[in-house]
Amino acid sequence: MITFCFAIIILLSGYFIYSRFIEKIAGADGTRQTPAYKMKDGVDYVPLPWWRAFLIQFLNIAGLGPIFGALAGAMWGPVAFLWIVLGSVFAGAVHDYFSGMLSIKHNGLSITEIVGIYLGKGTKQFMRGFTVVLMVLVGAVFIMGPAGILAGLTPGFLPLTFWVVVVFIYYILATMLPIDKIIGKIYPVFGFALIFMAVGLITALFAKGYHIPELTGSTLRNFHVNAEKFPVFPMMFITIACGAISGFHSTQSPLMARCLTNEKLGRRVFYGAMISEAVVAMIWAAIGMSFWGGIRELNDAMTANNGNAAVLVNEVSNSLLGKFGGLLALLGVVAAPITSGDTAFRSARLIVADFLKYRQGPIKNRLFVSIPLFVTGFLLTRIDFSIIWRYFAWSNQTLAMIVLWAITVYLMRENKPWLITLIPAVFMTAVTVTYILIAPEGFSLPSSIAYPAGAFASAAALAGFLIYNKTYAKPVPGINI
Repeated sequence: MITFCFAIIILLSGYFIYSRFIEKIAGADGTRQTPAYKMKDGVDYVPLPWWRAFLIQFLNIAGLGPIFGALAGAMWGPVAFLWIVLGSVFAGAVHDYFSGMLSIKHNGLSITEIVGIYLGKGTKQFMRGFTVVLMVLVGAVFIMGPAGILAGLTPGFLPLTFWVVVVFIYYILATMLPIDKIIGKIYPVFGFALIFMAVGLITALFAKGYHIPELTGSTLRNFHVNAEKFPVFPMMFITIACGAISGFHSTQSPLMARCLTNEKLGRRVFYGAMISEAVVAMIWAAIGMSFWGGIRELNDAMTANNGNAAVLVNEVSNSLLGKFGGLLALLGVVAAPITSGDTAFRSARLIVADFLKYRQGPIKNRLFVSIPLFVTGFLLTRIDFSIIWRYFAWSNQTLAMIVLWAITVYLMRENKPWLITLIPAVFMTAVTVTYILIAPEGFSLPSSIAYPAGAFASAAALAGFLIYNKTYAKPVPGINI
């Protein structure tokens, strides 16, 4: 419990102290007009109160990752706490903050276009296709996830197909309508459910005297049931994504960059939402290591259920909070993926619109872009995602790595302290390259090859970055962060 409480204190200190340092580097200026006013269109560029923007950002990024990912990550033991804390404060929250702030400075551009500005046209073209595919995949997966949970709450009454249709219709409306009409109104309700879930569960865990493992010299090791096949590095750093750092977040920050009324609010909305998500991940990691009696027992439970974390979440919610409280907790679990799925489709629409330079004010323009995305998403719900999902986690962290490099290039061009993102960028390069080489769903290479290759890739990226910027880099005109 000491480790858990200390970790929460560090996360909060990261927000109150380190985020102010990051804001100072960014040079957020409360006197500059934001895109919410400059580009106001009543659809995507809509001024919103900061608390509403915060809730939307928090729910956008808090899909199943900080719940399912944290439970799965807890299989490695207390080292998961270390990654959630350090990853969130020094990598994930910084990544999310600059993703949003750079979007503000570029009049609300999507992350694909921002990456193109700093990493070149070739990278931009790759990012356009890569990110749209990722967004549609996220949206499709987050149709089936919440629909399955809702069907489990209405057995023999409302089948899975019914809930798939309901969730899909909601996604269409949330993607097409102005952001303040559905998303801006319903998210506070979803936010309550998600906050109740997290606070209620950890309070019940403490009240019932469960023992949360401590991070010590003896517990700083790999507890995974299949430790040889799943080493801490890089496997855990891919498994725990949304609770530490996630590329998906960089696609969501521009949504709120188009709605903030003051640059100074970026710290609360972008950095603050990531820290809030990290707290949720900490809670679920702690639950995973304690609820079943220990880390080994968690591994046994996950193995017995074929890695289906949804079964474990259902058991935890009903056991700790009773039937009514468990129902509210499960609604929070449902809200998390739904509020990521709808904005995944919305992000895909905006990315395509930015690429085509296609104004999204007229409803026919939104339909023109959205219909192919929805058709593709619906078709994907007919496919077995057991294999595709394993690649999603890697793709997600690869996107985070690319965005970190783009931010680092920007910081160096503007003569700002670029080490704050260079170090996370180099680390995530090693993680993503090593993972795809060593993972069973990757090339399954031996560690004697995968680890040196990952280190070489990081070193090569670092060398290329330093050489390029020394030789060719020039400040981007008109950008004042």
